[in-house]
Amino acid sequence: MPSPSVTVVIPTYNEVDNLEPLTTQLWSLPIPDLRILIVDDGSPDGTGEKADALARSHPGRLDVLHRTGKLGLGTAYVAGFEHALRQGGDIIVQMDADFSHSPAYLPAFVKALENADAVFGSRYVPGGRLDARWGLARQALSRYGNVYARTILGLRIRDVTGGFRVWRQSTLSTMPLDRIRSNGYVFQVEMAYVASRLGFRIVERPIYFEDRRIGRSKMSFRIQLEAALRVWQVLASHRRVRRR
Repeated sequence: MPSPSVTVVIPTYNEVDNLEPLTTQLWSLPIPDLRILIVDDGSPDGTGEKADALARSHPGRLDVLHRTGKLGLGTAYVAGFEHALRQGGDIIVQMDADFSHSPAYLPAFVKALENADAVFGSRYVPGGRLDARWGLARQALSRYGNVYARTILGLRIRDVTGGFRVWRQSTLSTMPLDRIRSNGYVFQVEMAYVASRLGFRIVERPIYFEDRRIGRSKMSFRIQLEAALRVWQVLASHRRVRRR
């Protein structure tokens, strides 16, 4: 039986120093048919140009979507998902460009997808961990954000805000991507909620979430506050979504 084709969707904004080491690690994995899709939001640091150079060096293995301006994480992923679905891959991965999500987990996630509709990397299941460099306040805020969203939406998923996920093509193609409105980090919550409402089987696998070592984090208090308020809009928008 042939190995499934895997497309890794990576949104970028000012990640020029991470691109080459990340793609190198991804292509070194024991996944024969692994393609990468970079969705760049007009990074002023040359990330888009670096991605184009990598695409020329690796024809057929890396595509680049260029967007004009910083249009947001949610729309970047939706654009990436739609592109990957048009290409017809079997498995679609979403992950950060800053090595917070270690590529080393991917082979096990792909294997776990044999008995699931989606596999979520989780910091909050047994075996999952946050970077030890996070202070107690930051850890508490992250955990509270998950409990807050899970409680409002009635989700059993432990890590609803995580962004390291592996989807079956058949799962993602059934999701109403045109109705996903979140354009910040709450995008992850909205996707988890819609997938749960549709009755998909989601398996969580533990990960160690490492803080970025190169570049600057895009997270801010304003983004966190916006995410908290948006959870209620997610509930109102999708609570009538019917299960399969």
